[in-house]
Amino acid sequence: MLRLSQAFLFSFFVWSIGACTAIDERAYDHTFRMNLAGGLHSLDPAFSKDLSTMWCAQLLYNTLVETDSNLHLKASIAYAWSVDASQLNYTFHLRQDIYFHQHPLFPKHQARKLVAGDVVFSFKRLIDPTLASPGAWIFNDKVTAVNPFEAINDSTFIIHLKQPFQPLLHMLSMPYCSIVPYEVVNYYKEDFRSHPCGTGPFQLISWDEGANLLMHKNPNYWEYENGRRIPYLSGVQLSFFDTKATEFLLFMQHKLDFVNSIDASFKDLVFYKNGLLKPSFQKQFNLQKSTYINTEYIGFLSDTTSSVLKNNPLKKKQYRQAINYAIDRNKIITNFRNGIGVAATKGFIPKGMPGYFEDAQFGYSYQPEKAKQLLAQIGFDKKGNAPPITIYTPDNYADIVNFIAKELKEIGIPVVVEVMQASILKQQMSAGELPMFRAQWIGDYPDAETFLAVFLSSMPAPPNYTRFKNKQFDIWYKQAMQLEGAARLALYRKMDSIMIEEAPVIPLFYDEYVHLYQKKITGLRSNAMNRIDLKRVQKN
Repeated sequence: MLRLSQAFLFSFFVWSIGACTAIDERAYDHTFRMNLAGGLHSLDPAFSKDLSTMWCAQLLYNTLVETDSNLHLKASIAYAWSVDASQLNYTFHLRQDIYFHQHPLFPKHQARKLVAGDVVFSFKRLIDPTLASPGAWIFNDKVTAVNPFEAINDSTFIIHLKQPFQPLLHMLSMPYCSIVPYEVVNYYKEDFRSHPCGTGPFQLISWDEGANLLMHKNPNYWEYENGRRIPYLSGVQLSFFDTKATEFLLFMQHKLDFVNSIDASFKDLVFYKNGLLKPSFQKQFNLQKSTYINTEYIGFLSDTTSSVLKNNPLKKKQYRQAINYAIDRNKIITNFRNGIGVAATKGFIPKGMPGYFEDAQFGYSYQPEKAKQLLAQIGFDKKGNAPPITIYTPDNYADIVNFIAKELKEIGIPVVVEVMQASILKQQMSAGELPMFRAQWIGDYPDAETFLAVFLSSMPAPPNYTRFKNKQFDIWYKQAMQLEGAARLALYRKMDSIMIEEAPVIPLFYDEYVHLYQKKITGLRSNAMNRIDLKRVQKN
């Protein structure tokens, strides 16, 4: 049962939002409505660094290849591709029935056919330093300096690499690599962010920034299903209410068709501790809950030359290992996550990612006695003679970090929890100023390289916030980039085991996404990168 105060607040918010909501209830019956609580900063795919922008990019644009609901690569703009024997030249054969949205800058204001020159333009633009795209890393230091992208003819495109890099195809599925038309980009320049033009299933109608955004279906979209052109929806309407609590209450009123996760204050109302919906909500809504390739962790600064670690016990591997053994990750999942997520006891590569091994013998389970033994080996015991350590965390994770502090106190490690603004925390993590910090790493593409690169010595921060360095790890990484299939995964396994042994991080849990959607919605697809596919959604 709800406590009286919680029930009152719930009723009050439902009433107040019903009185002031800006969502147009007269929207099309077949328009999909959702809210982006994090806001939306751009509709330019070159800046799709957050989930909101990525979701919008998928609606407006296409990439050469894409990933399906099982994270397998499938054709998109490119219907076929090949790699030569040197593994340096990737050739893509493009469909000839794909057109950009109708636009006044095209001849006769009609849709224009996509050609290989558009791919060259889009990828060169991505790495242009004057654009300063956060996605430039995809090709920087990987493609040749001269003629990295080549259009042989309108339907054939080639990427030239400096050295083999097996994850490339998966990286090309990222929204950063969406194809854009040069005429529209060159005309609008930086204002392309609010005047998008792509080949995707929907096209922009209006965007009142901070209020709402409306897209209509692209009547010329190139994909078909069972002989019928998709998408089935007439449009997509987005709102930008800035709190997840407001978003959930709008969903409860059926003014939104979908929500991605819910506000923590409602989790006990909606979910049992095992992650299942409570009966009253099962009757009203559908739940989509599955693996999300995101590892939540505590990081340790590993640069032993840093003054930040002067006289700090975190410099000792046994100390870091002891902390790993002292934490009951299953309690975190049950008590703070309502069963959403999986305890991270098998390495840093998360469950659901190729390269995660359920039978892995490395990893940390809850073994407090083993933790005490490791502390004793380096001169500490439960009498409290270990010096205090500080964990820095953003406010939204303070409850979990306070639980960890309590667990560590049980084995004799005093902990101070320092709550910081998320942006400041990330700045100080990047600058190497924090000895111990709360963080997460979300996979950018479905290859475990995206998680292992976090610990590559040549990587800056981000992603290598811990400043981890290991020569053998680096050697295996370089070898893995030239291998395919099982051979590459075998090296990934070895790399993950080295990192776990050295313990520059405490993997806490592998995440899961939670989607709630109205009963009248069918055909909603998602994958482990939390990318939603609305192309086949129907609203009955």
